[in-house]
Amino acid sequence: MAEAILEVRGLVKHYPLTKGILFRKQIGAVKAVDGVDLDLTAGETLGIVGESGCGKSTLARMLVHLERPTAGAIRYKGEDITRLSGRALKAVRRNIQMVFQDPYTSLNPRMTVGDIIGEPFEIHPEAAPKGSRRSRVQELLDVVGLNPEYINRYPHQFSGGQRQRIGIARGLALQPEIIVADEPVSALDVSVQAQVVNLLDALQSEFSLSYVFIAHDLSIVRHISDRVGVMYLGRVVEIGKDAEIYDHPTHPYTQALLSAVPVPDPEAREHRERIILTGDVPSPTDIPSGCRFRTRCWKAQERCAQEVPLLAVPAHLTVVPGPVQHPSACHFAEERHVVPGGQEEPTGGGTGGTGASGGQAAEGGDSGDGTEGGTGGGGGLAPG
Repeated sequence: MAEAILEVRGLVKHYPLTKGILFRKQIGAVKAVDGVDLDLTAGETLGIVGESGCGKSTLARMLVHLERPTAGAIRYKGEDITRLSGRALKAVRRNIQMVFQDPYTSLNPRMTVGDIIGEPFEIHPEAAPKGSRRSRVQELLDVVGLNPEYINRYPHQFSGGQRQRIGIARGLALQPEIIVADEPVSALDVSVQAQVVNLLDALQSEFSLSYVFIAHDLSIVRHISDRVGVMYLGRVVEIGKDAEIYDHPTHPYTQALLSAVPVPDPEAREHRERIILTGDVPSPTDIPSGCRFRTRCWKAQERCAQEVPLLAVPAHLTVVPGPVQHPSACHFAEERHVVPGGQEEPTGGGTGGTGASGGQAAEGGDSGDGTEGGTGGGGGLAPG
């Protein structure tokens, strides 16, 4: 594996819960992110998936230093950015940019598109001389598929997909190495999602970008990602290459997520078995002991309540060659085919199968008259 340009080690973010007015006392904490380890290599797309509330967005905000972690380290090219401030932090932020989830609230309605995309040049004037900023903004509009003449328009004059393209252009302005995309297509129609995902894919090759792509739509994550990490209640429970996660999942939670993805083939849909999780997601203020997924897991045993499973290749799977050998935080991890008509029997005695991933996004783009075009693939939502 290539050397990582971004390393996350033991990352924690706890929000204190307090009571009292004059004398505030902490009575607990919301454990939004509770010990995350990740690596991102140059030119790679790392997808992060999970249910709403599992800590994905909090993780994204810490990666770009919009939130300060409670503990842990985020190393960019070996330097821990959590310890930086002032000019040193400003220099690093130029190389790690973010695309936000909601294209309707992430753009200032009182600023023109030219001012929004050009604002990074006010903060980092060395990135573009004053005389060339307007032309640079127009170049960025063209790069993301918008008419450069739109530079004097306001956000309300654009559709959702076009607004997200403006957000992407703003993220590209400083020519970063890493873009953290926090559910960038969740607020868009399916066909427009396809256009934006394909745009991000094309920009990655053109600008040598590395992505942390966060979403809960598993089909979109598979289309764009090289590796996928599955989060549950503040931690990564399984991580591996896209084929390892989608075709050879070993963690029960990952298997349940995949079983919820719509299957376009009617015959396969008829023969699949859904994994229905019982109970609700535990509160992040009162996380279960041991394995945090055990309260909803059909494999849970006494050991699960006493020992916290490590995110590593399970010992009993190290003797099994092939893609099943990837990190999974489960004491009883075993492969289970969630695609109907799997090619081989489950490893380690696993049984059954459930769902399949959706189709890929199709090519398309915004037309010159401001309308959206193109078609796209569907996607599934996590159960729960």
